[in-house]
Amino acid sequence: MSEFEKIEYEPHSVRELLLEMKDTSELMIDLAYSAALFNDRELAEEVLELESHVDLLAYQLNMSTMIAARDPEDAESLVAVLKVASSADKISDAAADIAAIVLRKIGVHPLVSKVFKKVEEGLVKAIVKSNSILAGKSLDELELAAKIGVDITAIRRQRRWIINPKGSERIREGDVLFARGSHTGVEELKQLADGTLRKLEDET
Repeated sequence: MSEFEKIEYEPHSVRELLLEMKDTSELMIDLAYSAALFNDRELAEEVLELESHVDLLAYQLNMSTMIAARDPEDAESLVAVLKVASSADKISDAAADIAAIVLRKIGVHPLVSKVFKKVEEGLVKAIVKSNSILAGKSLDELELAAKIGVDITAIRRQRRWIINPKGSERIREGDVLFARGSHTGVEELKQLADGTLRKLEDET
């Protein structure tokens, strides 16, 4: 977010803003480490996009807390909220620093990458194409966790982020999915999203 960009106040729950900041900063750490370890510029760029989103959330949270404080007692209780928000913001900044390793072509030692590639879980970014069987279906309908061992942790829909989407969330063409799961599972998700794989593993 630009330092001089004008942000208009929108009424938001302090609790909802704080929770979204927490969830987003956690997602950023996952994406940033994966970007660095696998030298993935696309993931690194997504981290920087999310950093701007966290900055916006922090700004909105500050405005909401100022409006919510009606007396010294309110102000005192809201200080703790701002401290947590500040911590989440610092985490997002740290994740952006990690992503910068990739974008500046600094890289990590090959041995570190080799070790981390052996971990049981991987992260993936997948864009849903028009011929994908995922398009138009809800997460509950797809049962990706049960069928291929993959959890959708976030969806980017144009400029809107959906962090920890609910089971009722319906996937749309053009959605960018971020998922965590087994290495075979995340590869299968990529193929399902781009339409090269036309059915889930246990479908007949």
